[in-house]
Amino acid sequence: MIGMRWWAFCVLTGCTALEAPNTSISVPMRNPTASVASQSDVTVGRLSGPWWIVQGAGVAPGGMVRVEAERIVLDGVALPLRPLGEGRFRMGDEVVWVHWLDFDNRTAALGNPDGSRVWIMDRIGDPGERLDAARDVLAWYGYDVSRLDGAPQ
Repeated sequence: MIGMRWWAFCVLTGCTALEAPNTSISVPMRNPTASVASQSDVTVGRLSGPWWIVQGAGVAPGGMVRVEAERIVLDGVALPLRPLGEGRFRMGDEVVWVHWLDFDNRTAALGNPDGSRVWIMDRIGDPGERLDAARDVLAWYGYDVSRLDGAPQ
């Protein structure tokens, strides 16, 4: 009798195998509650020229960046570049902030304030101790630097 009731229950309710709930959660690269800022004295002039991506998320380490007066070439793709002031730029359709640039314009840490893209770039691809400084600044602004491609694990 119980078997018959169970069968009837399943027929009436459309019993099927239970599916596991979707538990995949997208964790942002940057903590949205952390303060974030750009370095106000950064200009296109200070960024002009070739760079190598050392570490990043949303960009591949080892790639080349070239900043020119009105465009940025990122891994061979040219995008319009428009200064927004105070170390902030529009790169194609996205806004990128320079969070840190060393005094001699050799190493820079850039990212989207929403955390969708972040990278550290260097003029020769070997920032030495400046890499630690760039990572510290990014961590201060809420980026999860342990998730940067090219970072030591």
